[in-house]
Amino acid sequence: MSFNLESPAVGALPGTLLGPDQAFWRSVRAGDIDHWAQSLGKLLATFDGALALRLPDGSAGIFGRLAHSVTKPTFTLCLRHASVARELLLGRDPLRFAEAYFRGDIEVDGDLFAALSLKDHLHSLLLPLRDRLALLLRLLGRMTPALRSASERSAPVHAADVKLHSRQENREAISFHYDVSNEFYGLWLDQDMVYSCAYFETPDASLEQAQQAKLLHICRKLQLAPGHTLLDIGCGWGSLVLHAARHFGVRAHGITLSERQCQLARERIRQAGLEHLASVELRDYRDMPDDQSYDKIASVGMFEHVGLKNLPLYFDTVQRLLKPHGLFLNHGITHEEEGWSEAISSRFINRYVFPDGELDTISNIGRVMERAKFEIVDVEALRPHYARTLRHWVGRLEQQHDQALQHVNEATFRVWRLYMAGCAMEFESGELGVYQILAARRGANNPALPLTRRYMYV
Repeated sequence: MSFNLESPAVGALPGTLLGPDQAFWRSVRAGDIDHWAQSLGKLLATFDGALALRLPDGSAGIFGRLAHSVTKPTFTLCLRHASVARELLLGRDPLRFAEAYFRGDIEVDGDLFAALSLKDHLHSLLLPLRDRLALLLRLLGRMTPALRSASERSAPVHAADVKLHSRQENREAISFHYDVSNEFYGLWLDQDMVYSCAYFETPDASLEQAQQAKLLHICRKLQLAPGHTLLDIGCGWGSLVLHAARHFGVRAHGITLSERQCQLARERIRQAGLEHLASVELRDYRDMPDDQSYDKIASVGMFEHVGLKNLPLYFDTVQRLLKPHGLFLNHGITHEEEGWSEAISSRFINRYVFPDGELDTISNIGRVMERAKFEIVDVEALRPHYARTLRHWVGRLEQQHDQALQHVNEATFRVWRLYMAGCAMEFESGELGVYQILAARRGANNPALPLTRRYMYV
C-alpha cells in the first residue's frame, strides 16, 4: 500500500514532532514521495502480519501480508526523523532501531509485543542492491544543513565492557543494573520486590501471589527447618532471607554487590524485627570466609552474572561453603545455544541491561555442577512462569510511566520496557529457559531426601 497523503490511514503526527529533518522531508514530499512509498512498500510487503507506518510529515500507510485484511493494525511505528527511515531502507541492524526507540526517534503506538515481532524479519527485509543505491543517491542529493546539524537527543548510557568478570567488573556491572533506583524497581515489582521468575500455581494468580509461592517453593525444596543456616548468594532486596527467617525460623544470611539493595534489605530486616535471624552484607561470593559453612545455600537469578569461565569457581565455592549433609538450589536462566556467542540479543543485553550477563544451555550448566562434585537430585523447568512474570512487569511498568520518570529518564524507562518485553517473547519462543536445580554433595553422606517430590507441595 502506498502512503495516503490526503487522509492518513492512522492519523498524522503533530507538526511540532517533525524535528530537525523536516526540511528534508518537505523536499521529498514535494518531489518523489511516491518513490519512497514504493520502496518502503517493497521492504515491508513480506512482513508476516500488518503494521502501520507513519512518516515525520504525517503521511501514513498499512503494510505487510495482511495489510488488505485489516483496518487498524495492532501497532503503529511512528518515524520522527529521516535518519530512521534511512536505516529502515538502507540498513537492517535491529539494535539501531532499539537505539532510535530509546532516543524517541521511533514511537510505538499500540501493542509493543506485536511490534517486537518485526525483529525477526529485519534480517530478511532487504531491498535489492539497485534500489538501495538509487535511494542512497537520492538521499545524498537532499542532504540539507538541517539534516547535518540534528540536535542530540537523550539516549541511554552504554555499559562498560566486561571481559574478565573480575571483582571490580562484576561490582560495576551490578551497580549499573541494580543501583538505578530502589524506588523505580518498587513501582513494578511485587510488594516484596522479588526480581526473579515467579511461580504461578494457577493462570489467574496475581504477581504477589506467584512470588510468595516461589519463595515458599524454594524453602520447601531446601527442606528448611528452625535452626538451619541459609546463605542466599545474590540476595537482591532480601526477600528470600526475610521469608526464610520469618516463616521457617532459619538463620538466613544474604550477600549482594549492590549497595542500594544492601541498604534497603537491611532496613527491611530492621523493620521486621528479624535482626536476630536475618542479615545482609555487601560481599562477593569469592570472598566468603573459609571458616563459614551453611546447611542450605540458594542462588536465585545470580549465576547469570558469574561469567561462563568462572562457573567452575562459582560451583567450587558453593561446594566449599555447603555442609556435608547440605542442599544447594540454583535458580537461573539458560539459553538454547551453547556458550554466549555474538548475537543481537547478547549485544543488546550486555550493552544496555546486564553488562556481565552470560548464558549457556542447561546441559552445560549441569555438567559443570557435576564436575564440581555435586549430585543433581531435582530439576524443574519454569520457562512459562518467567514469560508470565515478565508480562506482569511490563504491564505494571507501563501503568507507572509518569511515576517512573521521577526516578529515571525516558530513555532508561524505554530500555527496561523493551528489554522485559523482548525477554518475555524469548521465553515464550523457547530461546530462553529458566531452571531450578537442586543439588547435594556427591557421596554416601547425602541428605535423606523423600522418595517422591510430594514434600515440595504440601
